[in-house]
Amino acid sequence: MDYPRIIIDTSALKNNVQKLSEICHSNGIELVGVTKLTLGNPQIGKIMRSNGVDKIGESRLKNIINLYKNGVPGPYQLLRIPMPSEIPFAVKIVDEFLVSMPETAYLIDRHAQEIDRNVSLIYMIDVGDLREGVWFEKAKEEIIEVANNLKFVHLRGIGTNVGCYGGVLPTEENMSTLLRIKDELEKELGHQLIVSGGSTVTLKLLEDGKLPKGINQFRVGEGIILGTDATGDRDIPYLRQDTVILEAEVIEVDYKPSVPVGEIGKDAFGRTPHFEDKGYRKRIILAVGEQDVKPDGLKPLEDGLQILHASSDHLIIDTTESNREFKVGDILRFRMSYGCALRAFTSPYVEKVFI
Repeated sequence: MDYPRIIIDTSALKNNVQKLSEICHSNGIELVGVTKLTLGNPQIGKIMRSNGVDKIGESRLKNIINLYKNGVPGPYQLLRIPMPSEIPFAVKIVDEFLVSMPETAYLIDRHAQEIDRNVSLIYMIDVGDLREGVWFEKAKEEIIEVANNLKFVHLRGIGTNVGCYGGVLPTEENMSTLLRIKDELEKELGHQLIVSGGSTVTLKLLEDGKLPKGINQFRVGEGIILGTDATGDRDIPYLRQDTVILEAEVIEVDYKPSVPVGEIGKDAFGRTPHFEDKGYRKRIILAVGEQDVKPDGLKPLEDGLQILHASSDHLIIDTTESNREFKVGDILRFRMSYGCALRAFTSPYVEKVFI
């Protein structure tokens, strides 16, 4: 079964990795290639590591295990704060942990010491996005206390996350807050710290020459894999956006009213659909749905198509404005948003094809 499927263009992917590696390394920035969007795909991990990425970043321990078993060279950074239950195993395979609470740091410290394995920690600081991290106003005191109580593992640096929960954009101001805390910590602890202050959305600061000096680790997934920046709402101009394309097959072609006949309730997902009466319209149905993709993140690669709605297994498109006469078995191609690609890579019903 060939469809729906995503086509991964390895040359486009290599281009993006190489471009970002060059930009980061020329500015003294370590590049963590994030594979979580792809369900920890080993082929993509290998492309990242062989084209300039310094380490692999993953949010799921299962994906790191898969990457490791398939020969993707580390080091590995665990992006999501580890669950206490997974730490005893995680210290065997993870090289760098992002942490945000003393309890987590101490658990990693204890279990790493038990197996005599060197791992490092990056302590996360919340500069306003309200996801993980100690609140910036009390970060110095908490991190100093944790660092002084670690018996085995190394506090390598501090970091932050922006743009994922609160939609807060990276700015010179919040990046400078991070650097100020770093300077205060270095004076107290007596050793240098890295600052993991960047993700795809932070690239714009770097491009514009506004990234404060001292931010020296970026964690980038979307920029590499899609060439886009969802939080910044842009295509990154020096990267390729044809890296990952969804293909889906037409299973019905018809001509129907634009408004359903009958009393309107909620759809299968609890949503109340709204319809504009445009009379009878040409429409097609594709064999792809909510279980495979995020329909509102699909971007058709041909003009005259309007995505109307989707159920679990069907995508309905208005083709009235298209010059193409569709027939059953035709294939349509789409670019995808970050959320859409995330679901497509995760779905077992979507084939993954490398070219």
